[in-house]
Amino acid sequence: MRKRSTQTFLLNKKTAYIIALIFLAAAAFAGTAAGTIRVPFSQITAILAHHIVGTEGNIDPSIDNIVWEIRFPRVVLAGLIGASLAIAGAAFQGLLRNPLADPYTLGVSSGASVGAVLVLFFHVSIPFLGGFTLPVVSIVTAVLTIFCVLLFAQAIERSMKLETIILTGIIFSSFLGSFISLMIALTGEELRQIINWLLGSVSMRGWPYVQLMLPFFAGGALLLLYLAPELNAMSFGEEKAKHLGVNVQRKKILVLIAGSILTGAAVAVSGTIGFIGLVVPHFVRLLIGPDHRHLLPLSMIAGGGFLIIADLAARTIISPTELPIGVITSLIGAPVFALILMNRKRKGGVA
Repeated sequence: MRKRSTQTFLLNKKTAYIIALIFLAAAAFAGTAAGTIRVPFSQITAILAHHIVGTEGNIDPSIDNIVWEIRFPRVVLAGLIGASLAIAGAAFQGLLRNPLADPYTLGVSSGASVGAVLVLFFHVSIPFLGGFTLPVVSIVTAVLTIFCVLLFAQAIERSMKLETIILTGIIFSSFLGSFISLMIALTGEELRQIINWLLGSVSMRGWPYVQLMLPFFAGGALLLLYLAPELNAMSFGEEKAKHLGVNVQRKKILVLIAGSILTGAAVAVSGTIGFIGLVVPHFVRLLIGPDHRHLLPLSMIAGGGFLIIADLAARTIISPTELPIGVITSLIGAPVFALILMNRKRKGGVA
């Protein structure tokens, strides 16, 4: 009876997609319109139509520059980062069958941050990668971190209980955070650049960063969406998934790699932005249920809209001073993390 009453509060899937897309579109328009100079929606539409479709119109060149070169690429980048972290968090939660799992708590964000800080600290540039050095190194260190977390958790406890994996991720996150602090202490001129990057921001990034992020986002997101049926099977336990014909080890590795690609690329272009992968999938799951065929794309859409709104708040709350976007997401995410933890405790640890 209890399960049936819970189901009645779930949204129809079509309704959920409509609401999510309206939320994303509204967030994008609000993020593009707001600022020192407020731009009407009609002008935003005309400018976007001019650049995307090629329509002609009476457009003020200064407004066009503000919208197309400054605000809109910032909104697009925030949307891509939020979508990446949210879908990665939803996938990690499904794989580990734990709503407390996300790139932040598993140490993946910290691993990606170490790679990015190493590139900034030593001015690393791999010849055949060029501008892609930063995201590629971040992705590699993110992948290495998640595998180290799993190996260490297995060494502690062969059964690899979910709580052990989460605690191991937090341990690695703390250790890697100390390593980053050490590099900051040793920096000279790079100190300001590294600290500003670590606080998380999409300010003054522009279209080059969107182009840098896009291929990694597309590859990682498409792979996770492809693996959604396998995540559904694995959510019932590895043994049941094997009986259903799922190659559990192979699919698990693919999910971890795809999630790490998304996290590493997001961290590389924006710095550390926590709790998106924890908060957004949790609320989406409450609204539409645990089916990953819908949970992953809806988390992606909602995550993009959420980070656009968080970035809008970061640059307007105490305007003209701009807050780091990571501060806003942490102020929202930390209390939600505590609420989820207390709720699990009341239910006896059941996800």
